[in-house]
Amino acid sequence: MPFPTLPDPLARALAGRAYAEPTPVQAAVLAEEAAGRDLLVSAQTGSGKTVAFGLALAPELLAGQDRVGRAGAPLALAIAPTRELALQVRDELTWLYTEAGARVAACVGGTDPRAERRALEAGAHIVVGTPGRLRDHLERGNLDLSGLRAVVLDEADEMLDMGFKDELEAILDATPETRRTLLFSATIPREIASLAKQYQKDALRIAAGGEAAHRDIAYQAVAVAPRETERALVNLLRWHGQRAIVFCSTRAAVARVHGNLTERGFNAVALSGELTQAERNRALQALRDRRAEVCVATDVAARGIDLPDLGLVVHAELPRDAETLLHRSGRTGRAGRKGLAVLLVPYPRRRIAERLLATARVRAEWGAPPSAEEIRRRDGEKLVQQAIEAAAAAAAEPEALALGKAVLEAHGAEAVAAALVKALGASLPAPEEIEAAEPEPRQAPRPPRGEGPGPGPAGEGAWFRLNIGRAQNADPRWLLPFLCRRGHLVRGEVGRILVMDRETRVEIAPWAASRFAAAARHAGEDDEDILIEPMRGGAAPTAPRAPRGAPPRSGDGPVKRRG
Repeated sequence: MPFPTLPDPLARALAGRAYAEPTPVQAAVLAEEAAGRDLLVSAQTGSGKTVAFGLALAPELLAGQDRVGRAGAPLALAIAPTRELALQVRDELTWLYTEAGARVAACVGGTDPRAERRALEAGAHIVVGTPGRLRDHLERGNLDLSGLRAVVLDEADEMLDMGFKDELEAILDATPETRRTLLFSATIPREIASLAKQYQKDALRIAAGGEAAHRDIAYQAVAVAPRETERALVNLLRWHGQRAIVFCSTRAAVARVHGNLTERGFNAVALSGELTQAERNRALQALRDRRAEVCVATDVAARGIDLPDLGLVVHAELPRDAETLLHRSGRTGRAGRKGLAVLLVPYPRRRIAERLLATARVRAEWGAPPSAEEIRRRDGEKLVQQAIEAAAAAAAEPEALALGKAVLEAHGAEAVAAALVKALGASLPAPEEIEAAEPEPRQAPRPPRGEGPGPGPAGEGAWFRLNIGRAQNADPRWLLPFLCRRGHLVRGEVGRILVMDRETRVEIAPWAASRFAAAARHAGEDDEDILIEPMRGGAAPTAPRAPRGAPPRSGDGPVKRRG
């Protein structure tokens, strides 16, 4: 469906950006029934809502003309939760209204407020800002809202979650009652409905771009050993070979992962809350002009960052909830393009990841990370093709052809071709060797909740021997967390723990035994003296009777005590 009739400057701007038809949310706000009304819109990130409300503001800004008048007090105000989103909205509205002569000013934290004050004094048709900075300009008398015709609240749910309710109310209370109010939110919880009721009149409720916003995103979940997470990340980035955002949960994790990727040869930038606004702008610009291919970020980048042709999102650490998962993933698969979101899932956190995906209503394909061998094989195929193309291009240049003949006289054709392939692949980061432990098999039965992996519905567990016992102060109270950490287990996968004089025997759930055996071989610096090996046949041992007062012999979370 093509765009409905628009003012000529906006139509030309859309055509210049190859907009052939509106997204669902754009079509909804341009519908005849929405004309001139307050709007309460639920739309997910990536659904085209910035352009949607930009087009919806046209009647208030242009008033039936092709160009706006002289800039003075703002005619429209757009409020966004973060600096990045506000600056993106400013950029989107700028290209949309350039031919109409509109001046767009931004007021966001982390920038010079004096420069913003001068921009406001010079006049602006549209002002875009964050709640705190806008309220500050309002209270200082720098922002005149008396002539405002329309106000947009973008990502309203996020602004309330971030504690901006007082700022929003102060700003809205300072606007004319005749204004038009457009409220955009990913969800419409009770707080948003209350805000709409307080500041909107006869608002038209529009639900657009919900699950459809993620229809172009494929999800994968990659099960890895906890110590292999960053190696798996390297191989994922190498395998897919496209621009990516890697999400971590903390600033410290961002710094660590960014440093590791840079050391391995990736062109990577970091984006987190501890950076100045100028540093964050430089990082994003490096991605936009392709000087960098990977951005390592905290959730500060999960909203409002639009990077053209971003094909891959990697959740290096699991998001805290389903909404964060969707907002992170929504950085790809935008404007009709296909995208991929990959979750790196340590084995002990698989159930958490499964619940997260179920809550978000997305289906992920589970698998293992690409191996170094697979990456090298794919690299070889690509490099051969690149070498063929490079040779064909050089053959058309007489000077290059003459130099090539001189090289051939000194070396054979195979050596020259090998050198070309090697040169083409020299800039590629080396893939990582990853532990070949298998993820948890889904066909293995689990015991009912509260039962251990010993005799019962799940059958006898697999038994392992540790080379420590009571003589070395072995105790289930510290052995249980140790086994979970070293063997990549959760507590319910550890059955009986039999502590003897000089060794300890441990029962592991049958579905986790192979994973435990592979992981237990790799000791850390603080436990390298503890050896773990499977017992012959995996049968349950006969435990000797413990002396009176000895430590408990078994643990199954809660620990079973035996006499």
